[in-house]
Amino acid sequence: MSEQTTTRARALATRWLGVGLAAVIAVVTLGLGITDRLTLYISPETVWFACAAAVVTLAGAIWSCTLPLGEEGDHGHDHGHGHGTEVSDDTESGSSATPRRRSLAGVGAVTGGVIASGVVIAALVLPPASLSVELAMSRAGEQSALFAGSDSVALGVADTSTFGVGDWASVFAASTNTSAYDGAPVTLTGFVTPGSGDGVNLTRLVITHCVIDAQTAALPVTVDPNDYPTGQWVEVTGTVRADSDGKLHIEPTDVVAIDEPGDPYEY
Repeated sequence: MSEQTTTRARALATRWLGVGLAAVIAVVTLGLGITDRLTLYISPETVWFACAAAVVTLAGAIWSCTLPLGEEGDHGHDHGHGHGTEVSDDTESGSSATPRRRSLAGVGAVTGGVIASGVVIAALVLPPASLSVELAMSRAGEQSALFAGSDSVALGVADTSTFGVGDWASVFAASTNTSAYDGAPVTLTGFVTPGSGDGVNLTRLVITHCVIDAQTAALPVTVDPNDYPTGQWVEVTGTVRADSDGKLHIEPTDVVAIDEPGDPYEY
């Protein structure tokens, strides 16, 4: 392989690992935003910012492709050596280690490039999906009891009709006057996970910014565990009840199995 061919291949690889991968990510982001599926990964409030950043990135990638191949690596320096320069013995001994360092750097660059390319191509090919039920179960109990984005819930308010699973999970965990919520009607949507005793948990993932910070919110529901498999999405209509020991649970009047909603998270 000629030196010119090697240089061209190196320049193509550099461009792919730079603007190439960035352009693919930008296209995937815009595609998810247009199809209203970007909320599977980030909160609705940040969708506009992600799409705007993707447009800017794509425009920059298109512009960079107008540059001659390899010019992005040209720093405009004259790397030639002056005449009459003597090479010391130390320089000669040090230069023997240069090929080894370059070889290790090349292996690292190729490995990183293959991994990064695989991740980006997978994002382009694989269909978007919500976080798994197994992940929600593994994260149960890891975080504090407060959800709903700002990590604050107006406890003790009279109107609880707007409360979601995350809001009620905070009430169930933090309320010191559970009798105030006894008898409150609820209509909530979530998926079934194993609970303690004779019931199940109505579970929902709550995210603040993106799926990385997803927290699990779970509410005990008096439902026969054999009625619904783990992971089944349901809509529960019922009443909040306080046990004799002060703990809250949901006593359902109607439980309907449903498909996973288009937006499976709470915020």
